[in-house]
Amino acid sequence: MTTATANMSEEIVKKAPKGRSLWQDAWIRLKKDKLALVCLYIFSFYVTLAILVKLGLIASNWGDTIGKEYSPPSLESWRHIFGTDIFGRSVLMKTIYGAYISMTVGFVSSMIAVPIGVVLGSLAGYFGGWIDDLITWFYTTVSNIPSILLILSLALVLGKGLTSINIALGLAAWVGICRLIRGEFMKHKEREYVQAARSLGGGHSRRIFVHILPNVLHLVIVNFSFLFMGAIKTEVILSYLGLGVQGVPSWGTMIDEAKLELARGVWWQLGAATLAMTVVVLALNILGDALRDAMDPKLK
Repeated sequence: MTTATANMSEEIVKKAPKGRSLWQDAWIRLKKDKLALVCLYIFSFYVTLAILVKLGLIASNWGDTIGKEYSPPSLESWRHIFGTDIFGRSVLMKTIYGAYISMTVGFVSSMIAVPIGVVLGSLAGYFGGWIDDLITWFYTTVSNIPSILLILSLALVLGKGLTSINIALGLAAWVGICRLIRGEFMKHKEREYVQAARSLGGGHSRRIFVHILPNVLHLVIVNFSFLFMGAIKTEVILSYLGLGVQGVPSWGTMIDEAKLELARGVWWQLGAATLAMTVVVLALNILGDALRDAMDPKLK
């Protein structure tokens, strides 16, 4: 009788549905949102373009003359889809190279901002006391400085160029995620699983990085997408003001060049840069909201 009961229990366990992790559950929920999937594909397309440009497979010859100056958009060749600029260069090639600049700035600046915000927020929320007071004073001081003025100041100090833009954006964008992670650590540090880890001899670093941080990592991923989007928009503004990248096309410099072109009825360079930026920013905005909904355990 005991053997039969044991065999029955084993059969029930085998037939029982397997549990899903937070990441598996989030992916299943995200796949149900068709608009979010389209936005994910759009973002992946931009990332692929950036990688191909970096490898020199496309848009490496963006400076070549392909026709007369200010040729309107045409279907005679794929490089003429967005027409040409004042030097007869392909606006499409410049737009693709601008995608590489924007993707690079978005990724690198976010990779600078996220570790700073996560580390400082974790320390402040976990330890509290004078460490929390010091970090809170620091990020409050930084947040009281208008972000665009802080970025402009850092860009002027570091000099013009892609590297300085990445550093300036990264050093100015960490405050929001620091504040968020600090609040989450203050909630999690007193929960049962953290207390159990402490009772088993887990040190501070183990409780921070092994137990608490994985449980708030979904918030980091969601905020990474918003930081990425904000960095793209800010880079366009800086390049438009002449403080961004130099010597290579970006969406901001293309919009700046279009100021004088509009008086001559040349709209296609402005249209191409604006369209490319609008599509990726809108896709990231929708994707970020979808990720937040899919990865929030409270909405399961």
